[in-house]
Amino acid sequence: MAEGVLPAQVIRELIAAGAISFDAPLAPGQVQPASLDLRLGTVAYRVRASFLAGKGRTVAERISEFGMHRIDLSEGAVLEKGCVYLVPLMESLALPEGVSAVANAKSSTGRLDLLTRTIIDQGTEFDRIPEGYTGPLYAEICPRSFSVLVRPGMRLNQLRLRQGEAQLSDEALRALHAATPLVDGEPVISAGLGFSVDLKPAEGDLVGYRAKPHTGVIDLDRIGAYDPADFWEEIRTRDGRIILDPGAFYILVSREAVTIPPDHAAEMAPYIAMVGEFRVHYAGFFDPGFGHAAAGGAGSRGVLEVRCHEAPFVLEHGQVVGRLVYEKMREVPDVLYGQGIASNYQGQGLKLSKHFR
Repeated sequence: MAEGVLPAQVIRELIAAGAISFDAPLAPGQVQPASLDLRLGTVAYRVRASFLAGKGRTVAERISEFGMHRIDLSEGAVLEKGCVYLVPLMESLALPEGVSAVANAKSSTGRLDLLTRTIIDQGTEFDRIPEGYTGPLYAEICPRSFSVLVRPGMRLNQLRLRQGEAQLSDEALRALHAATPLVDGEPVISAGLGFSVDLKPAEGDLVGYRAKPHTGVIDLDRIGAYDPADFWEEIRTRDGRIILDPGAFYILVSREAVTIPPDHAAEMAPYIAMVGEFRVHYAGFFDPGFGHAAAGGAGSRGVLEVRCHEAPFVLEHGQVVGRLVYEKMREVPDVLYGQGIASNYQGQGLKLSKHFR
């Protein structure tokens, strides 16, 4: 049987076969070109700390150990900055043998510094769901920069399903770039496609944004509603470098314009820690057609969600900060990113989440 990431039409077949089930009917647009959006359920649990269920344990058992209080989300509720919450999702799985899954935060979730990870019964890793898993799904949510208002049905993370081995080797990645250029310059290929930070914009000196430490609540249903100045400080430079402050969260942009061909998908992976005391990547799925001419793109920049850790760090223009791991699709999806679906970030440059005007 063919290997690769499962496209939208195969995800719909799994739903029809009962491999994916729902507490509420499937929502319009929930099946994406190479992933399934996951929806918050009706309750949240404030917990003392982040945790994994561990071998032989269920998440429900661990909630009884670490839970502090139960929150009804049905009328909307605020998840407060710096706290950890666990929310049962509306979706559950009964994966067939040979099919595994990986979860990731959606783009808008990552751009709000809203740490969202998926955990499962008997799980020993975040966001990784082994083949054949049968059971519920939970979202662990930790707002890092802004308190947020959430309701049932909101989609903060997404699931990508795979059959067999999908990841491209560096040799295969070079061959793909030769056939269909993946970046608009010379590719840096080592355990994926490297990308670097743009701190010398073609126009002006605005290179990014830093989250303000004390802000109001963001209602995740309000699109284009908020003034960026109330939540973000502009980062400007004319010398191609900035200094990252420990603990601060930044939105920056890649120097490279990236393309994902229709028969491939990609995931942004953190770069090796040796390059500096910071982490890039909080939301990492790139769908087939992202930045691709067939889907109305002409290369799209990767938005970088960056947090500095122990010490102030000088970040310089062109410094490699992350990598894209490309995977083959089992089949070309019947709809591509940016093609007839609501895709907020096709053709993007430096861009905050869709909640800001």
